[in-house]
Amino acid sequence: MSLIIRRARPGEAGLVLSFIRELAEYEKLLHEVEASEADIAEALFADHPRLFCEIAQWNGEVAGFAVWFVNFSTFSGRSGIYLEDLFVRPALRGNGIGKALLAHLAKLCVQNRWSRLQWSVLDWNTPSIEFYRSLGAVLMDEWTVCRVNGEALAALAKEAR
Repeated sequence: MSLIIRRARPGEAGLVLSFIRELAEYEKLLHEVEASEADIAEALFADHPRLFCEIAQWNGEVAGFAVWFVNFSTFSGRSGIYLEDLFVRPALRGNGIGKALLAHLAKLCVQNRWSRLQWSVLDWNTPSIEFYRSLGAVLMDEWTVCRVNGEALAALAKEAR
């Protein structure tokens, strides 16, 4: 069996968007996907991209993806990777593809002297939580994710001086 992990290429924004939709459907969040193919293309393939995507191919078949960006830890004084999305198509799970994608990102961190690889997981997603723990991931239950978007974002922006 053959696994290849490679960077997404120009012209593959539609593929990346299809993975985003598959992941959103799995997470019961498809109604929240607003991104267009053009949005994804611009984010991934601009002159100075701030978003990156690794594509996993299993025996020549596109099997999964990892979308990530560089973040920064003021505590360590170094950058790291924030994994926005990780998804392997259900029919191809159990072949080590998700682990290989995470290992690939960990290697990027080590090669670049970045301090960490981090991501969020839905609290009901027990299979993923168990998988992440098996890789040595620590769930940071004492931290709560905060988000301001939509009308609240617009209202907060009006407070800027």
